[in-house]
Amino acid sequence: MKLSKKQFKQDFEERLTSKFATDITKAGSQEKYAALASVVKHYYTKIWADDNDYKDETGKKQAYYFSIEFLPGKMLKSNLLNLGILNTVKEALAELGINLDEVAESEPDMAIGNGGLGRLASCFMDSLASTGLPANGNGIRYRYGLFKQKIIDGYQVELPDSWLNNGNPWEVRRADKAVEVRFGGEVWLEDDGKGNLLPHYKNQERVLAVPYDTPMVGFENTTVNNMCLWRSEVPQDLDPKFQNLEYMRQTSMLSAELYPDDSNYDGRLLRLKQEYFFVSAGLQRIMRHYKSTHKKDVRNIADYIAVHINDTHPALCVPEFMRILVDEYGVGWNRAWDTTVKVMSYTNHTILSEALEKWPEDMVKHLLPRIYQIIVEIDRRRTAELLPKIGATLVHNTRIIRDGQIHMAHLSIIGSHSTNGVAKLHSDLLKDVELHDFYEIYPERFNNKTNGIADRRWIQISNERLSGVLDETIGTSWRHDLNDLVKLEVYKDDESVLECLQAAKYDDKLRLAALIKERNGIVVNPEAIFDVQVKRLHAYKRQLLNVLHILKLYFELKDEPELDVVPRVFIFGAKAAPGYHYAKSIIKAINEIANMINNDKTIADKIKVVFMENYNVSLAELIIPAANVGEQISLASKEASGTSNMKFMLNGALTMGTLDGANIEIFEAAGEGNNFVFGLTKDEVYEYYRNGNYNARDIYEQNPIVHRILDSFIDGTIPNISMEGPEIFDSLTTYNDEYFVLRDFNDYVRAQKELETLYRDKKAWTQASLMNIANVGRFSSDRTVKEYADDIWHIKAKK
Repeated sequence: MKLSKKQFKQDFEERLTSKFATDITKAGSQEKYAALASVVKHYYTKIWADDNDYKDETGKKQAYYFSIEFLPGKMLKSNLLNLGILNTVKEALAELGINLDEVAESEPDMAIGNGGLGRLASCFMDSLASTGLPANGNGIRYRYGLFKQKIIDGYQVELPDSWLNNGNPWEVRRADKAVEVRFGGEVWLEDDGKGNLLPHYKNQERVLAVPYDTPMVGFENTTVNNMCLWRSEVPQDLDPKFQNLEYMRQTSMLSAELYPDDSNYDGRLLRLKQEYFFVSAGLQRIMRHYKSTHKKDVRNIADYIAVHINDTHPALCVPEFMRILVDEYGVGWNRAWDTTVKVMSYTNHTILSEALEKWPEDMVKHLLPRIYQIIVEIDRRRTAELLPKIGATLVHNTRIIRDGQIHMAHLSIIGSHSTNGVAKLHSDLLKDVELHDFYEIYPERFNNKTNGIADRRWIQISNERLSGVLDETIGTSWRHDLNDLVKLEVYKDDESVLECLQAAKYDDKLRLAALIKERNGIVVNPEAIFDVQVKRLHAYKRQLLNVLHILKLYFELKDEPELDVVPRVFIFGAKAAPGYHYAKSIIKAINEIANMINNDKTIADKIKVVFMENYNVSLAELIIPAANVGEQISLASKEASGTSNMKFMLNGALTMGTLDGANIEIFEAAGEGNNFVFGLTKDEVYEYYRNGNYNARDIYEQNPIVHRILDSFIDGTIPNISMEGPEIFDSLTTYNDEYFVLRDFNDYVRAQKELETLYRDKKAWTQASLMNIANVGRFSSDRTVKEYADDIWHIKAKK
């Protein structure tokens, strides 16, 4: 959009006065933020309305992306950038004596996501709008999200993340589009006299689902898509005798927090209830809109609607869509099933068995009796159809209901026309190993869609210094097509460009160093290697391998204080699930090791360890641009894709990684010698599984370096881990090191020495950094969503 600084200043000052009855000289930061957000919202409202009208009038097919979590980060700068007015607003505010960055600090991160799954969903929302594709998000408007992490005495403490205390200026409450979602009670089928069995209900629990729409503004175009988030409320017409405090509490809990603790029955029941809540509400709204705009036979809905199941949390889309078609629209079962399969598609995000959701039959039957009936019928009909064709073994292995459990991944695959993995290795493992039986039956349904990231947020917004260097060197076309960064390759030997890249990285490191001092009270050396591992804390991601290497360096320096090493700052950021005791023990160990090393004056500045609490999108936007190294060290075959690896690559960090997830494709893109590869391959991992001959205790007994490091967890060397130390020690020895940390340790050390050697050669390091930036184009989520649009959803971009 076109906007002059004069017009913006007038709009901003008027809005500040009208909203808060104050002026710039008296307004607080929260008031300035709210007024600015209100102005920005006004700027895109007309575009949003026009785009909605365009979609309705043209009747183009739309996609709906169902995800239990989104992780958008702050929206202010993103909306300013995508409207094309970021620099104008920044300069205009400066003329008014206001710093945009300081105003933006008042905006909380939207606490509706946790890690890679939610961030990917938000990258997709950005890219879908920016590529002009008609697609919408559907999720839950969590009041508190996951949790706000505090580190107290080294321990993770979970506090409510009250991100909505001052409201959310970007959302629009659509009370007139609220729908009812029903749970429990009794259901039975009766013949309507025409040969149709109709469901009848009794004693159901009613919950009102109210949609809050947040616009997703496309980058310098006229597309504004919608992210619909549902809030649970008590229906206004509910019989007063049911409106007791317990009912009201249970209703509010549906949209209170992301991933409630599932270590007990009530927690698991709440999770299942949440999943049906946003699935049912979202599908009901889609059907209402379809009927009001298309006025066509619902049996043709697959020509106009695509529904995507992001991981297994929205798997109930399959039986709920069947319920709506069969029960509410009178579509025959076979036609309804054919339509459902054409409408639905599914992304698998994991091969970890514990992450593939299964629900007890009795729980589903009690909470969702009609949905249970439909799942049973889907399973029965499929079994009857396939048994004579493919035999009992394949049918049994792929049953939806098996051993008293309802398998949500099975439901998602069977009820959709497409199942994709999120990196080539991951997709191959799904076909060849983890979901091989399904691949045997439905080979045409399986495909790969390697993940990507929204580069607008991860460099244009978060790394203005590097963005400026790129603009000056290769022009600005890369801002619209990330593949144009390949133009940077010709400057690999240009000393002035290399120096500019070095200066940009140094500035980002200074910025992060200031934040570390402010938040952690730790002074770090910006000349040191900033070695970063930021991601969810999980044993398979192997933060512990990183920790063992840190201890190795520490003990070497204790033995030989004059040892010539390149100074290192090891930076961690991670949340552990509240019920994941082992992960929380590792966080405690990291923090105690940090205290031990950082306060050891004999080490000086050669090693510093920093754990940054409450890792979120905004913190990532400061950490990732400053990183020299991104640690992507999961056990090969365990990480589906990873997207932080792509963000590090975009910002010129080198990857220390295993041949896992998208690392493989990153190493291939950047070229040999521009990253650091170590560790077992997935074939070697599976060979250990087949043979069962891995013995971690032997490594501990035979490797004196490993022996000393592990002993430090139990002999008092590391202070204040009397409970956690033995737990970690036993996991690696007595319980045979599930994720092969000790097996990969020596090779990890070798790769770390290669890293240090390369860092000593400033030019060679910067050239490797340049090659990573230049070849990151294929990891744009713009590319990913276009593949989804073309191959799976069959939707067309706005011209």
